[in-house]
Amino acid sequence: MIRYSANITIMMTAARKAARSILRDFGELEKLQVSVKGQNDFVTMADIKAQQIIHYELSRSRTDHGFLMEEGKIKNNINENEYTWIIDPIDGTLNFMNGIPYFAISIALNCKDKIIAGVVYDPVHNDFYWAEEGIGAYINNQRLRVKNKKTLDKSIIALGIPFLGRGDHQQHIKIQQEVMSKVAGLRRFGAASLDLAFVAAGRVDGFWEFGLSPWDVAAGIILVKEAGGLAIGIDNKENPLLTGNIVAGNVNIVQELQKILNS
Repeated sequence: MIRYSANITIMMTAARKAARSILRDFGELEKLQVSVKGQNDFVTMADIKAQQIIHYELSRSRTDHGFLMEEGKIKNNINENEYTWIIDPIDGTLNFMNGIPYFAISIALNCKDKIIAGVVYDPVHNDFYWAEEGIGAYINNQRLRVKNKKTLDKSIIALGIPFLGRGDHQQHIKIQQEVMSKVAGLRRFGAASLDLAFVAAGRVDGFWEFGLSPWDVAAGIILVKEAGGLAIGIDNKENPLLTGNIVAGNVNIVQELQKILNS
C-alpha cells in the first residue's frame, strides 16, 4: 500500500473537496453561470467556487506558501515565495461547460524554479494522477511509465489547436500537416493537464502545444518526468512554465517532434 506524503495528501484532499462542487455543477449545466474573460475565454462560477475551496484548504495547511492561480486576484509570481502552489481549478472549462467529460483539477507545488509535486484529478472517472520528485508517477496506486515507442509512425500524439483569437492558425496548419504525415494518429482532447497525464500513463505517446499558461502544465510536467519521460520546451533552451510552449513524451518521440516543430 502506497503511503502518500504530506504534500500529496494535502493536494488530494483539496482536489476531492473541490470536485464535489464541480460535479454538482456538471450535473446541472443548464443553471451554470458563465462569464467571458476575453475573446473565446470563459470562466464559470464552478471554476471560481472550486478555486476558493482549493485555496482555503491549501492555505490553512501551508500558511507560508504563495499561490499562482488561473481565476481571481491571488496571483504571485512563481518565485515570489520559496514554495508556490500553481492551480487550475478546472482545466478544460470549455469541455466542462458543454457537458464533455474531459476536464481536470490541476495542482502543483513549485520550489525554487522546480516543480516538486503535482496532482491532476479527473473527477468524472475518479482518477488521481500524481507525482512527487524522486517518488515516481502514479494513477491512484498504480505506477505509471511513458510508452517506449521509438518512432512516430506507430505513435498517437495529442496536441492543442489554436482557436478564435488565439495562436497562428496558418503556422499550426503547416506543422499539423507535417506531423500527421508521420504518425499513426492525432488526438485533440481539450485539457492540457490531462493530455500530459495521458502521456505519463502511456495512453498517448506524445503531446505538444503552444501558448499555454503555467497552471495548464505545471502538474503535468512532473507527472511525465517521474514517469520516465520529458516535458520540455519546443526549443531546448526555453522553460515551458514561462513560455507556455511544451512537447512531451519519451526522449525519442520528443526529439522527433522537436525536429518538426522547430523546422
